[in-house]
Amino acid sequence: MHYTVKTAGDQSIIIYFGEQISKQTSQTVQKLSNIIESSGIIGVEEVILGYTTILIHYAPTRISFHTLINTIKAIIMDVDLAKTDERNTIEIPVLYGEELGPDLANVARLNNLSEQEVIKLHTEPDYTVYFLGFSPGFPFLGGLDERIATPRLENPRKKVQAGSVGIANHQTGIYPVTSPGGWQIIGHTPIPLFNPSDDNPFLLSPGDIITFKPITKIEYDEIINSQI
Repeated sequence: MHYTVKTAGDQSIIIYFGEQISKQTSQTVQKLSNIIESSGIIGVEEVILGYTTILIHYAPTRISFHTLINTIKAIIMDVDLAKTDERNTIEIPVLYGEELGPDLANVARLNNLSEQEVIKLHTEPDYTVYFLGFSPGFPFLGGLDERIATPRLENPRKKVQAGSVGIANHQTGIYPVTSPGGWQIIGHTPIPLFNPSDDNPFLLSPGDIITFKPITKIEYDEIINSQI
């Protein structure tokens, strides 16, 4: 497994697994980060995932730079990072277009497609959750069909409703909380992704497989009403 390690200030290091974003690299990053977090390494304070990187914050008074590097190298040597672990598959129902998907027509126009073709292309792939970020539980998903890749909005919205499903360049994702945002919103899911009162507040985790299922307004309302 090829990787490089660089310093990121006096209390952090970054592990790089190349620059190519892929399912294999994402799986490697997720698996190693989980092992580091569960190993209870004294002095390691936080582990943050990226597309192809792991950022580790540590306390130099508790673990030295060289000890940390040697510990990480030993973990990488002892573990088969290429082995595929069992992953959860989660289906996300989405009501596409209309008021809850105001940018669906724009995505279709920019890619010379019909709205139904955009929906079909968006729901066909199995997506991988690369990591969570931007806002609590926001999933950055890999696997978007290049035919519907669309730039971010030139003028971001001040308020994007929680549950909004969007596209930004070659990524698709779901807003777990209401927040500002510049993604092209093509639909909305009635399924909550973030519940701060739960012991595990996030519906999704890095490594999960996500599929999108188009639903009607009637089905959407039924799911909403079932949660009341």
